[in-house]
Amino acid sequence: MRLDKFLKVSRIIKRRTVANEVCDHGCVTINGRVAKAGAEVKAGDNLTVRTGNRVLTVEVIQTPEVVKAQDAELMYTILESKNVTKE
Repeated sequence: MRLDKFLKVSRIIKRRTVANEVCDHGCVTINGRVAKAGAEVKAGDNLTVRTGNRVLTVEVIQTPEVVKAQDAELMYTILESKNVTKE
């Protein structure tokens, strides 16, 4: 599954256009490498997403094409979530 679609379907980012913008700014990594919106995401990958002052690191569990809102959190496990202040 494409990275931008995964971020939207999993509800990590609410809109796919926003997911594209975050990827374009180099704020998303897959397994430690900066990733573009079209990069493939598969089970077992670690994603780090930086938005504003929040850094979220998750492990991908599954990549279904369609998922109900209440089941979105079953797509990943949160490894780390922190707020970062700019100095």
